[in-house]
Amino acid sequence: MSDHIFRNSRTLPFPPEAIYQAFASAELLATWWGPAGFTNTFEIFEFKPGGQWKFVMHGPDGTDYPNESNFAELVPGRKVVIRHDCAPYFTLTITLAPVAGGTEVTWEQLFDDAQVAQAIKHIVAPANEQNLDRLTAVLQRTA
Repeated sequence: MSDHIFRNSRTLPFPPEAIYQAFASAELLATWWGPAGFTNTFEIFEFKPGGQWKFVMHGPDGTDYPNESNFAELVPGRKVVIRHDCAPYFTLTITLAPVAGGTEVTWEQLFDDAQVAQAIKHIVAPANEQNLDRLTAVLQRTA
């Protein structure tokens, strides 16, 4: 693996369309996006190719983290590509592949700067796993 790419993969017991919908619905996405303990306030959410996504992540310690992104590519039931347009700069590609018993979700985060990626690796690696945990929990509740 490159020094500026983080990849997590997990098979979830849900169809690709249900997982895609958890991204497409602002209401659902706001409940699970981010590491454990974080909440979100969405200011702009345009789930369409090129659409803007502006939001604030609220940390469990009360710190606010403004985020600006855009939906670079959307393929229903197959792929979500998010370009993070503020520091730290990265492109997140989520692919959904049907497999026996559900969907293999691959979460690949490509940072523009390898040095930045390595400096925050200790945060990003567990946060991505927590994101998948939170996505799974939301889908279990809505199934």
